[in-house]
Amino acid sequence: MPRAFITGITGQDGQHLAEFLHGKGYEVFGLMKGQNNPKAESLLAEFPFIRLVSGDLTDFSSLVAALRAVEPNEVYNLGAISFVAMSFNQAELTSNVTGLGVLRMLEAIRLVGGSTNNPIRFYQASSSEMYGQVREIPQTELTAFHPRSPYGVAKVFGHHMTVNYRESYGLHASSGILFNHEGPRRGYEFVTRKISHSVARIKLGLEDKLLLGNLAAKRDWGYAGDYVKAMWLMLQQDQPDDYVIATGETHEITEFLQLAFECAGLGDWKKYVGIDKQYFRPAEVDLLVGDASKAEKQLGWKREVDFPSLVEMMVRHDLDLEAKRAK
Repeated sequence: MPRAFITGITGQDGQHLAEFLHGKGYEVFGLMKGQNNPKAESLLAEFPFIRLVSGDLTDFSSLVAALRAVEPNEVYNLGAISFVAMSFNQAELTSNVTGLGVLRMLEAIRLVGGSTNNPIRFYQASSSEMYGQVREIPQTELTAFHPRSPYGVAKVFGHHMTVNYRESYGLHASSGILFNHEGPRRGYEFVTRKISHSVARIKLGLEDKLLLGNLAAKRDWGYAGDYVKAMWLMLQQDQPDDYVIATGETHEITEFLQLAFECAGLGDWKKYVGIDKQYFRPAEVDLLVGDASKAEKQLGWKREVDFPSLVEMMVRHDLDLEAKRAK
C-alpha cells in the first residue's frame, strides 16, 4: 500500500487530497503542529483514516523525524501561511513558513531518501499569485513572475527551490502552479467563502450587509476537488515537471456576487454589498487567468466543475450549514 505524507492537512486542499488518496488505496499521513492542536479532533472525526504526525515546517529536525517515521512514497507540501492579505502584516512569518518551509522539506527528503536515486516523490503547491502583475495573458509555465505580496514572493522562492533540487539532486519534485480553487471547505477569510457564507446568513435573516474590498479583481476560479487530482497525476509521471492548473476563464468578483445572490433568491447583490477600504491590498493583483493546456495534454487532466456550478455548490452548502446552526 503506497504512503502519502501531506502538510497543510487541515486546509481545504489537504482535506480534498486526503480523501482522494484514501480512495486510491493510500495510507494517508498528515503533518500536525503542536501536541493539542484544536483542529485535530474535527479533522479525525471527518477523516478517521488520516494518521497524524507531529512536526512543523519551521523546524527542520521535526520534518526529518516525521519522514523517517512515515517512510512515504509521496510528499505533498500544501502547508503555508496561505491568506494573501495576512502576508502583508506578517511578512516574516509568511516567508519562514511558505518559503523556507519548502527548503526545509526538500532538504529533509534529500537527507532521508538520499542524494541519488531518492525514492520519495515531492509535490510543491505553487500559486498563481507568483505572477502578480502579469506579463502576458493567459499565464503559462514559462510566464515571468512578478509577485505583488509577501505570500507571492515566498511562493516564488519555494517554486525555484523545488526546481533547483530537481536539477541538482535528481529529486522527483514537481510544482503545480494552481490558480484560485474554491469549494465548501474553503476558509471563511477567503473572498469566495466570505461571499457564500454571508449570502446564506442574509437569506436567513442573520445578517443584512456584506463588506468587501476590490470588486474589480479578476480571477481564474476552479473547484478544489478537481485540482487535487492534478497534484496526484504529477507524481505518477516518469519525469517531474511544473504544470499550470487552471480553467482558462476569468471572472470578476461582481460575477461571483451576482450568481451567489441569484442562487439564494435574493436578487440584486448591490442592495447588500458595501466597500470597506481595509480589505484592499497594498499592491493589488488585478487579473489572473491560466493556460492549463500542458497539464491537459501531458497529464490527461481536465476540470469537471464549471464556474456557475462552483458558486451554486458553495452557496447551497452554506445555506444548509447556517440553517442547521440557526436551529
